[in-house]
Amino acid sequence: MTTIGLPVARLEDEAIVRGLAMYTGDAVEPELLEVAFARSWAAHALIKEVDVATARSIPGVVGVWSAMDAPFPPTPPTPPNVPPEGVEWPTLARDKVRYFGEPLAIVAATDRYVAEDAVGLIDLDLEPLPSSHDPTEAAASDAGQLFDNGSNVMLEGRFGEDIEDAFERADVVLEGRFRHPRLAHMALEGRSFLAIPRADGLEVFCSHQAPHRLRMSLALALQMPQEKLRVRVPHVGGAFGGKSQVYPEYVAIAFLSLQLGRPLRWVEDRTESFVASAHGRGQNQVIRLAAERSGRIVALDVHIDGDVGAYPHTGALVPPITALMMPGPYRIPRLSVRFRSVLTNAVPTAPYRGAGRPEATLALEVMIDRLASEIGADPAEVRALNFIAPSEFPYETGTGEVYDSGDYPTALKLALDVSGYRESTVEPHGHEMSGFGIASFVERAGGQSNSSEFGSVEVTPEGRIVARSGAMSTGQGHATTFAQIVGSVFDVSLDRVDVIQGDTDEVLEGVGTFASRSVQLGGSALLVASQEVLDLACDRAATSLEVHRADLEYSEGRFSVVGASSRVVSIFELAAESDLQVGEVFAAKLTYPYGTYVASVIVDRDTGVTELRGITAADDCGTIVNPLLVEGQTVGSVAQGLGSVLLERVVYDDAGQPLAASMMDYLAPTLSEIPTIRPATMVTPSPNNPLGAKGAGEAGCIGTPAAVANAVLGILRRHGCTMVDVDLPFTPERVWRALRDGQDS
Repeated sequence: MTTIGLPVARLEDEAIVRGLAMYTGDAVEPELLEVAFARSWAAHALIKEVDVATARSIPGVVGVWSAMDAPFPPTPPTPPNVPPEGVEWPTLARDKVRYFGEPLAIVAATDRYVAEDAVGLIDLDLEPLPSSHDPTEAAASDAGQLFDNGSNVMLEGRFGEDIEDAFERADVVLEGRFRHPRLAHMALEGRSFLAIPRADGLEVFCSHQAPHRLRMSLALALQMPQEKLRVRVPHVGGAFGGKSQVYPEYVAIAFLSLQLGRPLRWVEDRTESFVASAHGRGQNQVIRLAAERSGRIVALDVHIDGDVGAYPHTGALVPPITALMMPGPYRIPRLSVRFRSVLTNAVPTAPYRGAGRPEATLALEVMIDRLASEIGADPAEVRALNFIAPSEFPYETGTGEVYDSGDYPTALKLALDVSGYRESTVEPHGHEMSGFGIASFVERAGGQSNSSEFGSVEVTPEGRIVARSGAMSTGQGHATTFAQIVGSVFDVSLDRVDVIQGDTDEVLEGVGTFASRSVQLGGSALLVASQEVLDLACDRAATSLEVHRADLEYSEGRFSVVGASSRVVSIFELAAESDLQVGEVFAAKLTYPYGTYVASVIVDRDTGVTELRGITAADDCGTIVNPLLVEGQTVGSVAQGLGSVLLERVVYDDAGQPLAASMMDYLAPTLSEIPTIRPATMVTPSPNNPLGAKGAGEAGCIGTPAAVANAVLGILRRHGCTMVDVDLPFTPERVWRALRDGQDS
């Protein structure tokens, strides 16, 4: 019996809700030292002196180090990101700091309280320098340079061609400017890192998305063979893209642990997570759209400036993803998309749930609604007119992406039907105005093109089936999903399947969990490995029972001879003869999930407050292994999407000082802000993997902001305000000012 497609309750939850799950902060080690960091109070400054003498005198402090006190190795880049020569991220800043919160010194003490007290006694003598905080301004030729390499632009490129002639001939030409602010990842558990020296090397515990990537990066930094490093990832309290990298804190702790011969641990506090951990988003866009009077799009021109922060981290790879996905679900004959990844004086950026696709979707979908308004058409009809037809798949876009499968018109119709959409009008009475907003989108799931994942399956004589995966759950429910896939192949109950991940000694290799890749790649690897193990077992069963393979039937973990049901051998008995195990590296093309979201909102005319009445989420993520988990992913990502469009932003003042260093200053959605969410599921299997699965974890972050934005902007347009400059989030003050002024605000 297969459990694929069944809403199986998560197997891992009991340990979590009973407080039995172990996180990095729960580990107990003899002679453990706790670590704290002294961080820069300036966004850009020359380092005159880091005086640690007083801090060293506190009882309980084992040591305090600045960059001058030990040969700390630099923080290596995370592949495939390779920064230009001379652009190096120091583990502890030596001559210059380039962002507020950059580590300058590290304290190791007998407990965290002592370590924090010592940090407070470190004297940081810094000489402030001018700082840059906007990527477009920082990319200018006359902007101050963060490094001596001549430019703050770390990466740039273009997809498409020169298309000015298309704009000259077009009936309708529209232009828009969009600013997506930085966002905090806001995982319940911040970053955490524990290094333990062992006789044969170093063992590391870390809250992370990609343990094998972390091992590779640490080995490079420490100049150690990878086999001498063991990385273990226990339970992880959320990640959302911010825990798939190596950070300077990790390198410093690992280095000092080896030097001292003692375990060292650091658990990030909430303030550090705001000011010193990677942020997401941070992007400026200028878009021009050309169309016929009928509403058919003829050309799209886009300029993207992405905020990388002070050092090129994984965030440098996000603007190219935005560029690749700018065509969305539409047939756009002429296209030009330019992108730049730009250094600024702020903490480095990283992917954040959606990673480039929310930025592309919101900008494009707002322009589609503006086009509909310009020609007096229903926004839904304009979308339907421009959709790629189901018969055109696989479809290559103007940026070179090859969409695998889809039925965009049906997703639109489903969303409209479920939501009760109608071309909305302002309420004629009272101070409340209502509206609907639509957003259609395409995702890009899997990571890099032709990416891979490792999976191995072993049948043991003790009656267990052990599935090892290079993917890493950070809350997605892999222990359940992977058990369903493996258990379905072997036709056994899920309690016979053990899922192992997050240990580089137990799992031979791996890539990790990000870019909605776990099921389509990690799940497919386990599926193929399971099928191969079962095939090997069938050969052994035929030999054991002295029959041909064709004379065997298989059910519930046992082979029997057709017509002689008493002649039986179990797969577990066969495993006693010799190892019954297969490892598989599964590689495949990317998949392209898609959907249409509809948001229903009310805007208060007097206060500018936007209230969500409902979100309809029509998603197609291919074959669904567990609909209960997919629904949970949808609800969670919708909530984060609401935060990004209505509430959240990381703000710096002109001197580069962060204005949000705690949850008192950073607005995130709570249960009271979450509206009714109506998931509406479609299934168009992907031809690119044997499960037919596509990514399912990021759709809400992609469709929700654009749908809500269009609902609010539609209300503003009917009130006489056409927003050419869209600056997120739509706070009550911004909406109120736009309504008051009746013009771009």
